[in-house]
Amino acid sequence: MNKIQMINKDYIYALVGASADQNKYGFKILKNMTDAGFKITPVNPKSQDILNLKTYKSITDIKEKIDVVIFVVPPNITENILKQVHTTKINNVWFQPGSENETTLKYCKKNKINYVNNLCIMVEK
Repeated sequence: MNKIQMINKDYIYALVGASADQNKYGFKILKNMTDAGFKITPVNPKSQDILNLKTYKSITDIKEKIDVVIFVVPPNITENILKQVHTTKINNVWFQPGSENETTLKYCKKNKINYVNNLCIMVEK
């Protein structure tokens, strides 16, 4: 699945690394995507509510079907959460620049997880 196929207002997104700090990209992406009409679920183990959206501590806590997971966390955190993505049968991930590394990309290839990297979703949408 390429970048165009991963951007769809009918999809439900999960944003790993969502933040209440307006200076962080985890906040900027969440605000940008919601303002543009995308359905996005924030994920952050330390937050309960960001931009009046229920925030989940983990991908595995989300009950609705997630179509695409957006990562805006360091690669070592991405590596751990990718395992949860795989076990929950989510097949599409978007790595914001700097959230991926060689290990995460190999993991996606090995487990047939579609991914986009080196592109900012705020620019591409």
